[in-house]
Amino acid sequence: MNYSSLAIPRLSDFLFGVCPRPLTLKNGLVIGGGQVYPEINFTLDSMIITAESMPQVYEQYTQMITGVCDRAVELHAPGLVVEFELLPDLTLVPEWGAEVTKILRSTLDETEAKHGLKTGLRVTPNDIREFARPPLMRQGRYVEDMFRSFELCAEAGADMLAIESTGGKEIHDEAILNGDLPMSVFALGVLGSRDMAYLWERITEISRRCGVVPSGDSACGFANTAMVLAEQHFIPRVWAAVIRVLTVARSLVAFEHGAVGPNKDCAYEGPYIKAITGYPIALEGAEASVAHLSPIGNIAKAVPDLWSNESVQNVKLLGAMAPTVSVEQLIYATRLMNVASARGAKEAGMLRDWWVESDSHLDPQAYVLRPDVVLKISEEIIAEPTPYKRTRRSAFAALEVLRQANAAGELNLSKMENRWLERLSRAAEGLPEDEDEFIAGILPQVNRKKIALSEYGL
Repeated sequence: MNYSSLAIPRLSDFLFGVCPRPLTLKNGLVIGGGQVYPEINFTLDSMIITAESMPQVYEQYTQMITGVCDRAVELHAPGLVVEFELLPDLTLVPEWGAEVTKILRSTLDETEAKHGLKTGLRVTPNDIREFARPPLMRQGRYVEDMFRSFELCAEAGADMLAIESTGGKEIHDEAILNGDLPMSVFALGVLGSRDMAYLWERITEISRRCGVVPSGDSACGFANTAMVLAEQHFIPRVWAAVIRVLTVARSLVAFEHGAVGPNKDCAYEGPYIKAITGYPIALEGAEASVAHLSPIGNIAKAVPDLWSNESVQNVKLLGAMAPTVSVEQLIYATRLMNVASARGAKEAGMLRDWWVESDSHLDPQAYVLRPDVVLKISEEIIAEPTPYKRTRRSAFAALEVLRQANAAGELNLSKMENRWLERLSRAAEGLPEDEDEFIAGILPQVNRKKIALSEYGL
């Protein structure tokens, strides 16, 4: 699949809960067909995972899924999606992650049979390839165990498979801290995109063989890392905003190789993916503060089809255990979306626009998620034929949008942010159009101790 036109070209059609290519699970739950559903994500309290502690691990996941399902029934949720993000240890030993998948599947099935609540289970193995140094992306024990985790979890009851892949991250973290735009483009538009093609050929093959949905990826390790660093004042916010847009072409590769959504929650590049592909997406915002702080808590609600909390630890709060509290927050948030949708597209658009207005002028990271901006930049991205050229065009488009917004008073950037905007713009002008020329020019700058270029076909 090669996307060359927008699936959603009109702003009036770019709404939460609806998309041109909705996904229907085996039990009839339709994602993107008119309602937004909560997608709860939970994880263990701090503990050491060993063979001896696995009974306690299984017990915690049993408690979490039971509390979540009970509260969803009590609050009359119209549907519920659970995402199980495997911790590294639960992927390193694939059988452990598969056993947790069975536990979750069993409780979801019991809840659906007893109460009629339609549910879905997304399972996200960890990208454990980083355990080798430098990472081996296409060979070795960690690659084999990761793909075995996908297979076993699919067989254990997953409805959807996903990953937060990390190809290119071994050099991207330093690029973030150095404000190095060309190196970021290399990590995302060349390395990450090549790795995505390799990964998603395999994930799609496993999904089809096991009868599950290949859902989507996430640039969390790239753009969310930048967002958190910007929130802590380590890097400029305009730089984090540009990185967010740079990740779009990379994440799109999953859909070019068989993914059909919903794209993952922590991928704030999701609105771009939805606009381009028409497939449903998950997003997170205000309710994700249990995992990380952000300046985009409301604007992220503009166009999701699943609304998530990122990931919450199994700790006791005054109200209840944290996963139960989180699912309640998500249910109430999606209730409002669904009431607006039931009133019609005009009312849904009004609610969308209020969320957008509340965030978009306060931070460049929010501004690049404005639905109108997303459509504008997405159209430019798909005008290019390859991931590198799309990533390069993303840099030009994002920087131009931010410059125009600042000049028009729609963004109030500090002097320091303005200086960085100009610095990044000059760096973008130096990106050659030809990919081979770009690679030849940047390879001498790459630290070969951190990366095995042969693992990316270079």
